[in-house]
Amino acid sequence: MKQFLNILLVLFLLLFISTAVEAQCAVCTKTSSQLGEKPAQGMNAAILYLMMMPFAIVGFIGYRWWKGNKKLEQEEIRNQQQANDQ
Repeated sequence: MKQFLNILLVLFLLLFISTAVEAQCAVCTKTSSQLGEKPAQGMNAAILYLMMMPFAIVGFIGYRWWKGNKKLEQEEIRNQQQANDQ
């Protein structure tokens, strides 16, 4: 659990120490370049913001799956140990 918290902390810090990225398709890039600098930055921020939710959902599902598998493995180990003790 401690290792997971360390990884989570590093990812959280990387989120706030990120550099500017271009998160636009070709059509969005052309549109934002016609709008100017400020709207283009806003459009980039909006695209990145919209990308976070699917990644968060997939990450949550993956975490729950991993947690469930880990619990099943621990139960199997306990059952094997109990069978060996008897």
